[in-house]
Amino acid sequence: MQVRVRLFATLKDLAGKAEVEIEIPPTGRVADLLAEFFEQYPRTKDYKRALLVAVNRDYAEQETPLKEGDEIALFPPVSGG
Repeated sequence: MQVRVRLFATLKDLAGKAEVEIEIPPTGRVADLLAEFFEQYPRTKDYKRALLVAVNRDYAEQETPLKEGDEIALFPPVSGG
């Protein structure tokens, strides 16, 4: 199934785009999506353990199931002052 992934901040810069489409298994979860994302965009792997993931605007865990048409947003850690 196809899911749309919106990228923010450094992830957007490293991937070279603000939005990508990722193909995952029909019974895919957030963990499956992230594995495929990091495979396709290896420059983003430094953020593996620190991403916040939202599915349809709600924060999600690794085990959250996904369905066709879901919108996923990936947020790297942000610092500021």
